[in-house]
Amino acid sequence: MSNTTELQVGNQKVKIVAGELVGYQVSGHEFMHQKGNPGWRNVDTEMFPVIGPTNEADFKVTTAKGDAIQDQHGLLREMSYSLTEKSDNKAVFTKKYTANKEVLNSKYPNKSTEAKLSWPYNFEFEKSYELKEDELVLTFTITGEEGMPFMLGYHPAFMLHSENAVISTDTNDFSIAEVMEVGSRALHVPDANVIRLKDDRKLQITTEGFKHFMLWTEVPNMVCIEPITFYPYAVAQENIADGFIVLKNKPMHFKVAIKPM
Repeated sequence: MSNTTELQVGNQKVKIVAGELVGYQVSGHEFMHQKGNPGWRNVDTEMFPVIGPTNEADFKVTTAKGDAIQDQHGLLREMSYSLTEKSDNKAVFTKKYTANKEVLNSKYPNKSTEAKLSWPYNFEFEKSYELKEDELVLTFTITGEEGMPFMLGYHPAFMLHSENAVISTDTNDFSIAEVMEVGSRALHVPDANVIRLKDDRKLQITTEGFKHFMLWTEVPNMVCIEPITFYPYAVAQENIADGFIVLKNKPMHFKVAIKPM
């Protein structure tokens, strides 16, 4: 059975492989970074239940249920999605986690000392893609134990087609050179829910539920524009719990709309 899912509305085409957005074309123009191109081995992923590195805190994150072993950006990315719904313009993928279940860490042993990761709470994480008339909307739905702490970040990479691409908010412009200069910490764009990529084609990203963006790249041919609930470098790693949201007794929804302009 193929793990490739395709959506189409008008001149928009989306390609998803195992829950990962590997293509978004509009009239033949590809907006997403492509696997195998310089820059990053992925195209998109999620950062959950923590954002940022944890190595300086011995890979431990403090929760009300004790310390959890978490590597950079959490354990969700180490789990596999299941396709749970599909139509011509919509697809829904789900990951389910049982509290304290150990998950193999792909960073071990080359980039981490921790072979297995775990989290002391049950949760279900749903990622839906919906192609509308002129945009792609992703919705992330988190369901789990009341009181579960978490952070959420969405980490998509966009292909750059020109040498003078600019990322803009209503108040600031950022060049790709500026983003590269910040390095692995990623450039923080605080208190923003709308951001634009100005390249050969313009793209607007609008969010709901997220508070900030991070910008990251190490190469001039792609850039990651990442909606986040918390900028992890705002605190020391041992204080990363300062950035947690607490899950209530009902699902929480976060949205990202990617709209070509």
